[in-house]
Amino acid sequence: MDILFNNLSCRLRCSALAICVLVSPAVIATGADSEPVTDEPVTDEPATDESVTDEPASLVIDRIERERAAQDNRAVLLAHKRNYVLPLTYASQPNDDVFVAGSSDFGEDLDNLEIQFQLSLKAPIAEGLFTEQDALFFGFTVQAFWQAYNQEISAPFRETNYEPEIYWATPVPWEILGGDASFVAIGLSHQSNGRSLPFSRSWNRLYAGIAWERWRYVFALKAWWRIPEDDKDDPLDPDGDDNPDIEDYLGNFEFTVAYRKFDHEVAVMLRNNLDSDDNRGAIQVDWTFPMHRRFRGYVQFFNGYGESLIDYDAHIERIGLGILLSDLL
Repeated sequence: MDILFNNLSCRLRCSALAICVLVSPAVIATGADSEPVTDEPVTDEPATDESVTDEPASLVIDRIERERAAQDNRAVLLAHKRNYVLPLTYASQPNDDVFVAGSSDFGEDLDNLEIQFQLSLKAPIAEGLFTEQDALFFGFTVQAFWQAYNQEISAPFRETNYEPEIYWATPVPWEILGGDASFVAIGLSHQSNGRSLPFSRSWNRLYAGIAWERWRYVFALKAWWRIPEDDKDDPLDPDGDDNPDIEDYLGNFEFTVAYRKFDHEVAVMLRNNLDSDDNRGAIQVDWTFPMHRRFRGYVQFFNGYGESLIDYDAHIERIGLGILLSDLL
């Protein structure tokens, strides 16, 4: 099983590199799927994907417009981040050490296989605060890791992370690297695993983010500043910082690039602490594809630190397959 996992991991890394590096703008604009040449008059207007496919001219603006059309409907819940269920995930080396050190009943019996799911919703609190199109949102995300196939320890939920946040977002007309900036966001986030010591993990952050689009690629940069907490005199003291070194592993930013074509979406998330002496980070590669009119297929690959709060300082490599309820774009 480890040999198969390593082969799949290698292929996903190669696929992500090919998507990010080898696909040039010229290929995207004039690839094999372009319309045949006709006798229509030649104009100076640049060719766009919209003339070739039925996809919207702007992926981000299309997402925003769909949200605005649904946000006043009380029967509809707005997606914040991805919503998904991965019935099958495989980690090459689960992090047993934290549970052994904490005298957990989990011990060294964690399975490589587990179920992972995420529920992420948001709702507008106020609109038109400073501009005609800005809004203040409340968001809430739950990410769970479930040892559902591990009957030896009664199939427990190994880890659950909760992240409530409040943020302000507005469209902006800026141009970044030749692309159009879609929006900026400023927010406050609390993330914790809701557990008691010695397994408690949490942190509070102020963050700012910006997203822009070019050649049907959507780029997003999010940077944060951790709100300081007092040091602990005793590791089992409930007051103070449960994880003072979390920034050494998760850094202070993440960068995401997503590309959508023919109803397939590929995204790569990069995170790094930018420390040349003790460099740590993470990469996540996501591929979603059509499967059903309401659901989409989803493949997720993660390698690095910070997959979950309990594993923030453990290197995890995992691949998962499942169903996506809401995509990024």
